[in-house]
Amino acid sequence: MTVHLREILVVDDEVGIRELLSEILQDEGYRVAVAENAQEARNYRARAQPALVLLDIWMPDTDGVTLLREWGSSGLLTMPVVMMSGHGTIETAVEATRIGAFDFLEKPIGLQKLLGTIARALKSAAAREPRRVSLAALGTSAPVREAERSLETLLGARRPILILGEAGTGHDVAAQALRVPDVPFVALADGSRLASNPASLLEEAHEGTLWCAEIGQYSKAEQKGLAFLLPKLERQHVTLVATSAEALGELAAEGRFDAALLSALSAGAVMLPPLRARREDIPPLIERLWRAEGGGEPLLGTLQPSTLATLANAHWPGNLDQLASVVSNLKLLRGDIGPDHAKRLIGETTAAAGSAPVAPELTARFFELPLREAREAFERIYFEQLLGREQSNMSRVAEKAGLERTHLYRKLKQLNIRFARRGDDATPPA
Repeated sequence: MTVHLREILVVDDEVGIRELLSEILQDEGYRVAVAENAQEARNYRARAQPALVLLDIWMPDTDGVTLLREWGSSGLLTMPVVMMSGHGTIETAVEATRIGAFDFLEKPIGLQKLLGTIARALKSAAAREPRRVSLAALGTSAPVREAERSLETLLGARRPILILGEAGTGHDVAAQALRVPDVPFVALADGSRLASNPASLLEEAHEGTLWCAEIGQYSKAEQKGLAFLLPKLERQHVTLVATSAEALGELAAEGRFDAALLSALSAGAVMLPPLRARREDIPPLIERLWRAEGGGEPLLGTLQPSTLATLANAHWPGNLDQLASVVSNLKLLRGDIGPDHAKRLIGETTAAAGSAPVAPELTARFFELPLREAREAFERIYFEQLLGREQSNMSRVAEKAGLERTHLYRKLKQLNIRFARRGDDATPPA
């Protein structure tokens, strides 16, 4: 059976009404099918499922309520139906709603009321449909697919979702994957609004999604505001998505995170796997990031097999953020690097900090560059190694580099090095 996602079936025995409704709906971007009586509507429904049906009550062969009851008893009432009548009664409207009609409109129907009712009906139908979640941007391995299935299950159960995993595993990608077109998506940069006015967030995210990033960094007042929202989410049709790279269980044991709040959220927990747990994703991710950097011809074909093996088998403590920065460095060097140089880019080296010599091929490459570009290239590799060695702990990176943290962040942004911010600097994308 064909399913028409944007087609509306208009069932009315008056040709003038059919034509008027068809013109209005087509002007609004909908496809329209028409039926002049119940039998034509039966025939249409037997071969296709429209997105919505506008169904007149009084028709010469079979009235609309009877047709609605037929569809309901035969399992064909799988789309919203809006009843229409110029002679309807309250009893008729109540009966149609009891059988399964979405709403009842009296003729003549005002344009805004018609369009508003259709929009609400389609949104309601979309909310009942099983949601599909794609984490393809993170990879296609079995652990990633398992995370996709877990997210879909939680969406179907309408539970709050807690996305966990190490820094850089893709919390933002997973949260954005839960976004629904044309409905609110509220991303909190921090928890301050939860402490000051949590109720306003429910209004803003009504029938949409509220994303709270890095909840492990929330203050006690912010945690209290989040707990205040939990029992009110269903009534406002809000999907809560909370993310954290922190070990919330350890924070709760130390008294720094509300244990009851963690218990409530843990029922919907999904763990994003680190790169080292899904190494088969690393080569295609490298190629995808390379294309995003404007790298031109495919990178994997130019890398030495031993170099690619080094990249695929690395520990990647910074996960996707670290991988993206290494690929940015590869853009400068192209494929002319060996396994040892790849280890330096990743930060996996046994040499003491500051004592490792610069690879000869890299030195030659530097001398071919203008001073400003050579300095920038060196700084990128320096900070990339430091981030990898210190596992993206920004306090330690700042200490080793001899920089204030604010200066460090500014420098990393200037060099276009992606990194997972921690603490009060955690900020989700808009």
